[in-house]
Amino acid sequence: MFDIAIGQLSKLAHCKVPTIRYYEEIGLLPTPARNAGNQRRYSEKDLLKLQFIRHARALGFDLEAIRELLQFQEAPNHGSHEADEIARRHLQTIEQKITRLQALQTELSRMLGACEHHNGDHNCRVLEVLADHTLCAGDHDLPPPRE
Repeated sequence: MFDIAIGQLSKLAHCKVPTIRYYEEIGLLPTPARNAGNQRRYSEKDLLKLQFIRHARALGFDLEAIRELLQFQEAPNHGSHEADEIARRHLQTIEQKITRLQALQTELSRMLGACEHHNGDHNCRVLEVLADHTLCAGDHDLPPPRE
């Protein structure tokens, strides 16, 4: 029978003990069974659930989306379309972030490309552009996308 302590679970799932406790506290992981010494004891199902959570976090899903995905995983006859929709929304958010980061990259590259530090010129184009947004070429002053 698979019956492990929190330290072993932590090592197997590559997840810190405080994180495991936090996931329990917010209800992503069930409250574990306790042995006679009052130590938390975890099953293979707990390990698999924690690995699912860790993988979803690595892919950037927020905790509420993970909560929903876990519910769909536990009811395999329901939720596949909903799970797809959650993943589609997450992908859209990532694409928006990439677009914003590309705009930032373009503007910073342009700003740095305009720097001239020769012939005793001590004007810093970076500082000039940061002080005057109208000197920017693109619109990168968008609010960050909502998640």
